[in-house]
Amino acid sequence: MPMISLTIDNKKVEVEQGTSILEAAREAGTGIPSLCYLKDINVVGVCRVCVVEVKGARSLVASCVAPAAEGMEVLTNTNRVRNARRLAVELILSDHPMECPTCIRNLNCELQTLAEELGIRDVRFEGERTKHTADNSSPSIIRDPQKCILCRRCVSVCEHVQSVKAIAPQNRGFDAVVSPAFEAGLAETECVNCGQCSLVCPTGAIYEKDDTTRVWDALADPNIHVVVQTAPAVRVALGEIFGMEPGSVVTTQMVGALKQLGFNKVFDTDFTADLTIMEEGSELIERIKSGGKLPLITSCSPGWIKFIEHFYPDLLPHLSTCKSPQQMFGALAKTYYTGKAGVDPANVFSVSIMPCTAKKFESQRPEMNSSGYQDVDVVLTTRELGRMLKLAGIDLSSCPEEEYDDPMGISTGAAVIFGATGGVMEAALRTAYELITGETLPSVDFKTVRGMEGVKEASVQVGSLNVNVAVAHGLGNARKLLDAIKAGDADYHFIEIMCCPGGCIGGGGQPIPTDLGIREKRIGGIYTADEKMVLRKSHENPAIQQIYKEFLEEPLGHRSHELLHTQYVARGKYK
Repeated sequence: MPMISLTIDNKKVEVEQGTSILEAAREAGTGIPSLCYLKDINVVGVCRVCVVEVKGARSLVASCVAPAAEGMEVLTNTNRVRNARRLAVELILSDHPMECPTCIRNLNCELQTLAEELGIRDVRFEGERTKHTADNSSPSIIRDPQKCILCRRCVSVCEHVQSVKAIAPQNRGFDAVVSPAFEAGLAETECVNCGQCSLVCPTGAIYEKDDTTRVWDALADPNIHVVVQTAPAVRVALGEIFGMEPGSVVTTQMVGALKQLGFNKVFDTDFTADLTIMEEGSELIERIKSGGKLPLITSCSPGWIKFIEHFYPDLLPHLSTCKSPQQMFGALAKTYYTGKAGVDPANVFSVSIMPCTAKKFESQRPEMNSSGYQDVDVVLTTRELGRMLKLAGIDLSSCPEEEYDDPMGISTGAAVIFGATGGVMEAALRTAYELITGETLPSVDFKTVRGMEGVKEASVQVGSLNVNVAVAHGLGNARKLLDAIKAGDADYHFIEIMCCPGGCIGGGGQPIPTDLGIREKRIGGIYTADEKMVLRKSHENPAIQQIYKEFLEEPLGHRSHELLHTQYVARGKYK
């Protein structure tokens, strides 16, 4: 790509041809504020906050959509620019609820921050305000159009990254609103509950449904035995809420904090991630040997599951029948654990801490009650746990380090990497190789399935079999693989699909902001945690060996099928 030269605030800058003025300024270290812009995803120039002066132009230019040009002279900080930015933000605020102290995004709101940076102390415009009712229909996501600034970030992520298109701008002018078609509730649409919209919303217009009150009530009830499980991706993100660097591994501090909150037992979802590998790996081997439906596709990401149910129901036979690690844990918490602990399962309240908003939906699926009860009672996101800890006055950085409780707190590095795209595939290959060949892996690291490339492919020699695998993260990338399967162009044995970009580390319930750089740091933390584990293969987990010996008997056995496997359903696009 040819380079061009321009000046920004009298500073000479060289960038590739086609670079926007906004990106050119950022590359040069000059900050230009914006509200609607998301690089490569939402480049629409609707908020007008990023305006700049360009010598020779009659009016101010929206820098996010204007390409830099050879010899261009740009000014980003003149009185005219500052006044125009203030005016744009004041107009937004004139139709925005002034309830910052009670908003879920208070002190982490881009509109609030920008108003402070621009020195806005008064809004000069008064008049009629739009009136919208919050949409509480989804078990995962709340949509509050009253706080929407019509930036369209959520629309672009839903359409261009996830390819779901559950929401779009409706109506025009003063009546404009971002919502599902016909302003239906999210629960009535093909929304997969992934929460990627909540990660990019600059205000409090889209956020996770808060279930912390139910957990506080359970912890306060002496008659309820409250157990909690924590997903692998939470341990590399929770620290961000307390000012730590993204990717910081806070596993033992998190366990200590949960015990301070009063949970009776603190367990690790990684335990059932290892169990998932045993069941899913056995399922793959069985399908290969018996000529079953291939490729086998992973089933541990609930947003992905709802996506295939809506958009590719004819491919459901390719899905693994395994429940997700969260739901396997829930079923075992109220059967295996209660039997060993001598606790009445009717008195057990099972909580999971997840990076994912779709897990809230998953826990309420009617299929998820194989224990005889709702297997998982409440799902909290990483953000919700952060709020609980702050409310309790617990500072994660100074928390005493503690270990998970037995018997469901022992895990391996293979389970930890479930949190990153490619992790389930790598964990499965570590075990499948040794179970099939009876030989020890020369190296447990399958780096070909790692990284942020949207679709990754690899061929792995396992004994006499050349296993073809693929990994996709983000539903737009998943769609590419599914279309290839339908067209007969996919020569794979095993496919891992994660709903969210980067995998669970980029889940819709993770700390805000979550961008590419932060995702990569969290993935780095995941692999660091894996490398530090004594055991790095699921089948070597002694607690997994014990549960098969004492309770499950064997992978794909009768009890395993009852508790750990399920079926999925074809769904229409709308109710």
